[in-house]
Amino acid sequence: MRLVLASASPARLSVLRGAGVEPMVRVSGVDEDALTASLGPSAAPETVVTELARAKASAVAETFADTTSDLVIVGCDSMLSIGGELHGKPHSVEVARQRWQTMAGASGVLLTGHAVLRVTDGVVVAQAAAHSSTVVHFATPSSADLEAYLGSGEPLLVAGAFTLDGLGGWFVDRIEGDPSSVIGIGLPLVRTLLTRVGTSLAELWGAPDS
Repeated sequence: MRLVLASASPARLSVLRGAGVEPMVRVSGVDEDALTASLGPSAAPETVVTELARAKASAVAETFADTTSDLVIVGCDSMLSIGGELHGKPHSVEVARQRWQTMAGASGVLLTGHAVLRVTDGVVVAQAAAHSSTVVHFATPSSADLEAYLGSGEPLLVAGAFTLDGLGGWFVDRIEGDPSSVIGIGLPLVRTLLTRVGTSLAELWGAPDS
């Protein structure tokens, strides 16, 4: 059994490696903005992140249609719900600065959708999806510290414009929930979803490196 991570996120890869799994990485190429728009403005935040995760895993599953391997594909998507709005990656310093004006000294909910597909001989034979929620309490960085953080580039390509396991960890006072989920892939939830599709950690830990 081999795990395929449907994400280019180095943080998610690091979490899995630290947990004893060496995944194959295959990026989905899903248009996240288009899919989010297709769900409509009334879609619940939990639905948005879960459907994005499912779409990523499904897109990657299609690339294994001609294989005879037994695989589990994990797709994830994270967004921060704060101030009544759902935020993904800011992509620019200006947007990240605006986000931090809302986040500083406040609390938000980091939502991560998870989807696990089991693929046997190129066919999806089982799938399961769910989301996790973790409350994040943010500090108020000084102007100098915030500008230095924005200048590092780190917050531009991560959900909510912060990390827990990098420079952004300096500005997180505490969390209520699963820290691995805040980093990008919740191990407790993925373990549950793996069970639902009929596989186990023991099988993944026994997978050969390649």
